[in-house]
Order: sequence, then structure tokens, then C-alpha cells
Amino acid sequence: MSSHAQNRARVIPLRPVPATAPGPAPAAREPLWRDVVGDVLRRERLAQERTLKDVAEDARISMPYLSEIERGRKEASSEVLAAAARSLGLGLADVLSLAQGELGRRSTAASRTSPARMSPARASLGEVRLAA
Repeated sequence: MSSHAQNRARVIPLRPVPATAPGPAPAAREPLWRDVVGDVLRRERLAQERTLKDVAEDARISMPYLSEIERGRKEASSEVLAAAARSLGLGLADVLSLAQGELGRRSTAASRTSPARMSPARASLGEVRLAA
């Protein structure tokens, strides 16, 4: 093996590389809970016109960590979520309820773009199924 070949770094992408080949569009990605919760926290903070630093200090969370939670990069513990919620004048149940509503909207939008077989549990939530 040549010394030049030994010096090459192997690159492993952190996210899948998008396909550039023509064909059917890839299926929509199911939204992640951490993304939705982070969006809810950020939206509430901005609605109150508060800075990341202010909320982080009030919640006793480091500012970089709260930023990563808001961006969906970190999965926060229930204790951290409760502290962030309290800092925003909300309860943990309020944040989770808002996130659940947002998750429902995103999941519905994703299922419209990529039809999948409906589970019996989802069918029992009020959706109509027709048999041939």
C-alpha cells in the first residue's frame, strides 16, 4: 500500500446524502420528538421576547445546552424540560401538549406526502376505512 493511500481520511456523512438520480421522491421523514419539543420551546421564548441567555439562566441550564435543545440536537431529560418550561411560565404538561399538537400536524402532513398502511390504532382515532 502506498503512503499516499494511507493518508486519505475516510468520510462518513452524519446525515444521509440526498439522492440526485431521477425517480420517485423519497418518503417524508417522520418528525422527531426532540425537534418538535425544541421548536415549541423556541417559539414560546420568542413569543415572550426573551433571550436564550435569560431563559437558560432562569432555568439554571447552560445556554449552549438550551440552544441545542431548541435546535433539536439534544434529547432533554424531563427535569431539564420542566425547568425550561417553568422559566417560560409554563408547566411541563403545557409544553408536552403543545408539542403533541405540533407533532400531530407534522405527522398528518408527512402522511399526506407518503401514503402508508394505516395501523389499526390510528384507524380507531376517528378515521374512516372503506372495505372493498
